[in-house]
Amino acid sequence: MDYSKLTNLAMNDNGFIFDPASGYSYTSNETGLYIMKLLAQGKDKDAICQEFMEEYEVDEDNFNSDFEHYMLMLEALALVEY
Repeated sequence: MDYSKLTNLAMNDNGFIFDPASGYSYTSNETGLYIMKLLAQGKDKDAICQEFMEEYEVDEDNFNSDFEHYMLMLEALALVEY
C-alpha cells in the first residue's frame, strides 16, 4: 500500500483537492477528505477505523466496507496504490 502521493496533494477544508504532479483537481465530501488527510499523515486502516468509531456512529463492519470501496476509487484515480 502506497499512500505517498497523498502527501503531495493540496487539500482545503472545503473538499477541493489539487494534484500538482498531474494538474488534476478533485472534490471530496468531508468524510473522504478526512480519510485522505489521515492516510497522508501515515495512519493505517486500523487507526483510521478507531478514529471513525470514536467520532461517528459507525460499526467496524460498515467502516471496513466503505473504506475498501473508497480505496478502490482512489486507486482508480491513481492517487493511491492499494
